[in-house]
Amino acid sequence: MSFDVQGLRDALEQHGRVARVVIASHQGSSPRETGASMLVWDGGQSGTIGGGVLELEAARRALDATVTTVTRVPLGPALGQCCGGSVTLVTEVFECVPDVSNSYLRRVEGDAAEPLKIKRAKSQDRNGSSHELAFDQGWLFEPVQPARAPLWVWGAGHVGRAIVDVIAPTQAVDITWVDSAPDRFPDRRDGEKSFVINELSAINIPDAVPHAPRDAHHLILTYSHVFDLDLCHRLLDHGFASAGLIGSSTKWARFRSRLQTLGHTDAQISRIQCPIGQPDLGKHPQAIAVGVASELLMSLQTKTLGKDVAV
Repeated sequence: MSFDVQGLRDALEQHGRVARVVIASHQGSSPRETGASMLVWDGGQSGTIGGGVLELEAARRALDATVTTVTRVPLGPALGQCCGGSVTLVTEVFECVPDVSNSYLRRVEGDAAEPLKIKRAKSQDRNGSSHELAFDQGWLFEPVQPARAPLWVWGAGHVGRAIVDVIAPTQAVDITWVDSAPDRFPDRRDGEKSFVINELSAINIPDAVPHAPRDAHHLILTYSHVFDLDLCHRLLDHGFASAGLIGSSTKWARFRSRLQTLGHTDAQISRIQCPIGQPDLGKHPQAIAVGVASELLMSLQTKTLGKDVAV
């Protein structure tokens, strides 16, 4: 877990004042691990610290907070939960993004000098041996989350919408969603947005390929096989971290043949995965979305970004 600067920036741009609640430490059994956090604003929140009543009470206190607070909560006696442990929550109020680089260090309570545990955490973070939150004697140290991997979703049909609905709340990727007209995208009311999605309209969808970063992940899900093939062709020329195409084995066999005719080698073509997801889960849009999301999130967590890994 780490401090998500981009997530905070997005929330501030949409909602103004935002409170952040993080589990700074826990003892015994707890609903979430140390470092789990959530953002809370008037009318909504993103992220979760788990625990049902724990989260409900923490969100209520966060809305009323005006200064940084440290709250120690025994889950059984205070909240009637069966976890049996306790958590320490740090709640901070933000009206702008703090000036941070690779880590975020601050004293959240008391006046103690910077303790040895915090100094060690900083040193370990600098040399790459550890990137963990540390909390001691009122000091809180968090590594800053690296820039999110860019994900381009091509197509806003049933499967595209299901995939975005599953992946976007994780805030693990920076999503650009492309289709041929603005009305192809679902109507998302401002009050329902807890994350940012960049929607891009292009009458000829493949014309947007040059705007994609060369290290982006791609999911090709348009309503047109002509667009799908052209996207595969252009992305192979453009470059990508990974690419997945929705379709059957028969569709992919035809595409492979046509891509060979267009001058792409077998090795290049094999970088595109088709079908996508986990076929054993079925063909329902949400089932496809679950399979695709799990593979993508696992690839990000195992640091396969930039390698030839298909989603």
